[in-house]
Amino acid sequence: MARDPELEWTGLFAGIDRAGGQLKPQIRRALMQAMAARRLAPGTRLPSGRRLAGLLGVARITVVEVYQQLVDEGLLLARERSGIYVAPQEAAPAGLPPAPAPQEGWEQRFAVRPGRTAHSSKPVDWQRYRYPFLSSELDPALFPAAEWREAVKLASSAGAIQSWAVDRIDEDDPALIEQLCQQVLPRRGIWAEPAEVMFTLGAQQALYLILRLFAGRQTVVGMEEPGYPDLRRMARLQTERLQRLAVDAEGAVPDAAFAGCELVLLTPGHQSPTSAMMSAERRQAVLRLARARDIILVEDEYDTDLFPEGTRPPPLRALDPTRRVIHVGSFSKTLSPGLRLGFVVAPPPVIAELRALRRLIMRHPPGNNQRSLACFIGLGHYRSHLRRVGLVLAERARLMDRLLPAYLPGCRTQRGLGASSVWVTAPSGVSARQLAEIARGQGVLIEPGEFFYDEPGQGLGSFRLGFASIGTERIEPGLAGLGRALETLRPETRAAARKRPEVVAGWQG
Repeated sequence: MARDPELEWTGLFAGIDRAGGQLKPQIRRALMQAMAARRLAPGTRLPSGRRLAGLLGVARITVVEVYQQLVDEGLLLARERSGIYVAPQEAAPAGLPPAPAPQEGWEQRFAVRPGRTAHSSKPVDWQRYRYPFLSSELDPALFPAAEWREAVKLASSAGAIQSWAVDRIDEDDPALIEQLCQQVLPRRGIWAEPAEVMFTLGAQQALYLILRLFAGRQTVVGMEEPGYPDLRRMARLQTERLQRLAVDAEGAVPDAAFAGCELVLLTPGHQSPTSAMMSAERRQAVLRLARARDIILVEDEYDTDLFPEGTRPPPLRALDPTRRVIHVGSFSKTLSPGLRLGFVVAPPPVIAELRALRRLIMRHPPGNNQRSLACFIGLGHYRSHLRRVGLVLAERARLMDRLLPAYLPGCRTQRGLGASSVWVTAPSGVSARQLAEIARGQGVLIEPGEFFYDEPGQGLGSFRLGFASIGTERIEPGLAGLGRALETLRPETRAAARKRPEVVAGWQG
């Protein structure tokens, strides 16, 4: 059977989203991919602009402008009275040796093996699942696209580009430093000078740099148990003496183990992963112990800006007159994980060394991103975004509190004030990892608790449910699917009493 040339041409553009706008970049990208893959070999004659436009159902001028762009760039050739052709591609230099056989034994040369440990239970394509209860992500529908475009446009003016396009070596954008010191930190109760702040590629890089600066092989580093898994792995790259710190309903416990540490990593706003909020009394106890034992405290306030107005507890940095607290923050949890911008607030000598250390790795975060964020904050968009997201998350929190007892009977739930995740303990004998596998088959994603523990065998029946990543209208059907998955492991839960959990020590328990 003869091949249909029209079907072949339309097949090259099968991925075009006509409802998504921006047709020219999509058509251009499809042509370039086809040429790179040799589906359009050099010398191939392309359909006329009118014909291809008809095949794709777009305006002729759209195709003509794409063709002209590619002709101007030398990727296509326009021959008078003949048509448009794929241009010859540059050949590889002659005389190159054949490709060598793959090198064997790379693993034996590695000094460290961070890839050996399971790092996450979250699939990369998590947005493909209908019910992603993930605390490390933010619902893309909440991103302020129009406001961000305005900020990016402002940051892309000729004058702005001249300012941020230079190599600042180890300095950050002064405009973003100003906005952080004047608009963001004061809302947290922190007043800082420009010499006391530095930007990083997210909070994770900030924590890595701090560990690299302060932790030697014999430094006793304290970390919450359960806690942030990648932070634990980063700490183990630096020290042989990692101390597990107990966690209760008020966060990290300032006990004897805590007192024996030299550097302590904390999440006092919402303990990760349990979401426990450190009480005012506990904060003072932690600070007293740190002063008495000369402990450096590092607080990761990853979602402080999302606390409801009037309920935000002061961070340890704001309560510490001795300035022994290093404050780490991020825009990843409040604006977008893909933005990858975090910051450190610390005494000037610490910031100076952190800048020098960061310079050895990547100098500074991209200047265009820094300036865009500075414009976004300066235009007032960040404050309005926090208010809008806060209202949405408050609605979702009320929904979760109401529905969890009904769909997960027999489970104990814990959620700190203002938290956007719930820590769940399943009935005895239920494996959270097995539950996650079954639920995933129904499009429901949860985070098994065992990944957050350092000690083997702990947290096997616990899991975390984040609701910042899932649309409000999908919460109930998602919990229903999770409930069905739980029934396959514990059939008796169908008949369990469906009572709203009691409040325990400030948690929804």
